[in-house]
This record gives sequence, C-alpha cells and structure tokens, in this order.
Amino acid sequence: MRTQRQVVDYSLQKRALLRDLHNGKIGTLEVCDASPYLKNAARFHGEPTDERCPVCRRDNLTLVHYIYGDELKQSAGQARKLAELPVLAMTLREFQVFVVEVCQTCAWNHLIEQYLLGRDALSTDESPRGAAAAASSASGRHRETGPSSSHRREGRQ
Repeated sequence: MRTQRQVVDYSLQKRALLRDLHNGKIGTLEVCDASPYLKNAARFHGEPTDERCPVCRRDNLTLVHYIYGDELKQSAGQARKLAELPVLAMTLREFQVFVVEVCQTCAWNHLIEQYLLGRDALSTDESPRGAAAAASSASGRHRETGPSSSHRREGRQ
C-alpha cells in the first residue's frame, strides 16, 4: 500500500514461539486460544492465505486486519477487509492496522504485523516541507494509538 509506514514485523517472535511449542516448552492450548470473536472476524472479514497452519497443518491461515485510530471513533477496534483499507487510508488522516493470522480449525492466532496508514503520509511525501513534518513526528509530538490490552492478548505481541 502506498501510504503504509512504520511497519513492525513479528515473524521472529512467531518463530521463537513455534520453536518452543515444538520443543515441548509450551503446550498447544497456550498458543491455540483464539477467542470466538477473533474466529468470527476471521470467518466474516478475514483474507484467506495459501499458508498452512503451523500447529495443526490441516487448514490454511486467515489474516484479520484490525484498525485503531482517533478519527475512527466507534469504529476503532473493528476488523476490516483488506480491500477497505486503501479507501480508509485516503479518507482518514492516520490509523493503525494490526494483522493477526488465525487458524479456524485449531484456534492458533498470532500478531504478525502492524503498520500506520492514512493521508498524513501523502502530505509528508508530496510537500517540500516533508522532512520537517517527519522530524516533528519523530520528536514525539505525534501521538500513536493502539489497541487496548484486551485486544493485544489475541495477537500475542
């Protein structure tokens, strides 16, 4: 996506968690604990992948995109289809996206990525003062939003 920025990839955490699972340090029930809400979000808003579940290896994983941001108001924390994100990115100033992979068979779930989207990236890229805007963002005047602690557990950060 054109305005995607501040990308955080959690693939190393996923590999470490799966290594601990396969070595017997943690049990399957500890990692296969997707809530019914997350499983429903995967069913109705998720994007199917070609990647098999790393735990049960029966079904393919589904990606769920959760959005958070001040401008979203009551819509914050909702799962959205991937096709909706570019439209929101052109409409809203800034919002955060959390991508969670889910197995609907064994309830495996893991936060795999998070990033920012929104029009703010267009104004900093297209304006001659883009460097100044980026510097003010880096200096801490820019407020980040994120999910509440209850939502963080489902994606295991």
